[in-house]
Amino acid sequence: MREDRLTTKSREAIQQAMGLAAGFGHQHLEPEHLLLALVEQKDGLVRPILDQAGLPADRLSGQLSPLLQRIPKVAGSGVGQIIFSRRMQGLWADAETIAAGLRDDYISTEHFLLGMTREKEGELAPLLTQQGINFKGLQATILKLRSGQRVVNPDPETGFQTLEKYTRDLTELARKGKLDPVIGRDEEIRRTIQVLSRRTKNNPVLIGEPGVGKTAIVEGLALRVIRGDVPDALKHIRIAALDMGALIAGSKFRGEFEERLKGVLREVVESEGRVILFIDEMHTLVGAGRADGAMDASNLLKPALARGDLHCVGATTLDEYRKHVEKDPALERRFQPVLVREPGVEDTISILRGLKEKYELHHGVRITDAAIVAAATLSERYISDRFLPPNPRRLTRLTARCCNWKSNAWPCPRRAMPVLGNAC
Repeated sequence: MREDRLTTKSREAIQQAMGLAAGFGHQHLEPEHLLLALVEQKDGLVRPILDQAGLPADRLSGQLSPLLQRIPKVAGSGVGQIIFSRRMQGLWADAETIAAGLRDDYISTEHFLLGMTREKEGELAPLLTQQGINFKGLQATILKLRSGQRVVNPDPETGFQTLEKYTRDLTELARKGKLDPVIGRDEEIRRTIQVLSRRTKNNPVLIGEPGVGKTAIVEGLALRVIRGDVPDALKHIRIAALDMGALIAGSKFRGEFEERLKGVLREVVESEGRVILFIDEMHTLVGAGRADGAMDASNLLKPALARGDLHCVGATTLDEYRKHVEKDPALERRFQPVLVREPGVEDTISILRGLKEKYELHHGVRITDAAIVAAATLSERYISDRFLPPNPRRLTRLTARCCNWKSNAWPCPRRAMPVLGNAC
């Protein structure tokens, strides 16, 4: 048994299993201890594997307790001295065989889980079989989660399920009602849908001033997908917004960031058009990951974009587009610009009317129509360094909050009172 061949998560699970064995008063480390430790690993791979196989991890955890209670306990000088049982040694050897069969360089947590399904002794294999978990079905689930990747480093989990880790599913948020309604952007949304429906050069990039509603257009597209108000080719898609912060955070070693991004792109490509990747602040990709002449993240996108395998929507400001994207002709020609203009005062009033109910519920005040009109017209007239619609939205939020404070005996500037009319 070579410990240096274990992945980090496998090593952590074994250490946790030894702690569980000591807590139960057992002298031998059994596969049941290890399975409970694997199930309790919140950021491990075993929980999602079991969930996809149809066995909730919490239910399995409850069923393991009676098995652990039946293991003989020790008292006296032997307490705390945990040694591997014969069954555990056999499981380790079987996990090594399974890893070799999958052409993996390290023994990962899923190898131990697979070995438990074909264990000859003990009650663990019958328990898993009773729950519908068998070797063949579990192996198929694992290979699907891996997306064709092998375990070639001690931390393979960073390359698995990358879409769940490093993106936000906007269509799922729209389905749950967590996105604000999008009003007055029909032309831009229609133009985006037209570009996405093309056979080639079907990757739109939304270009506009800060705050004019570029992200809102993609959210509006997600809302239309949920309603089915899109062409047949887009009716069953998912829109995944790339989280650059999560992608970069914790990437300590050179190449780790690129490996994560490649994992995201791989899953999007393998979806065969069912996932559209949304990259907000697209210019941040140009130069991201570059060090000592290494290629930046945008160069990872270009091959997939050129082949048409990657469906992508970008968003950036006019200045950043000129500064970063236009200077890279290979990147520029793979995207179709969609200009997002600042909405007029009338459109801004319509947007605020659509959001009024949410603001009223949140702040506990009633917002009159006169207050909405005043917020839009006065901000357009007097606040020239920002764009519509964020200015009047911010004015409405601040004034509603101030009136809420006033009604609860908090001090409130008098100049804020007339804006919401009777609300104050």
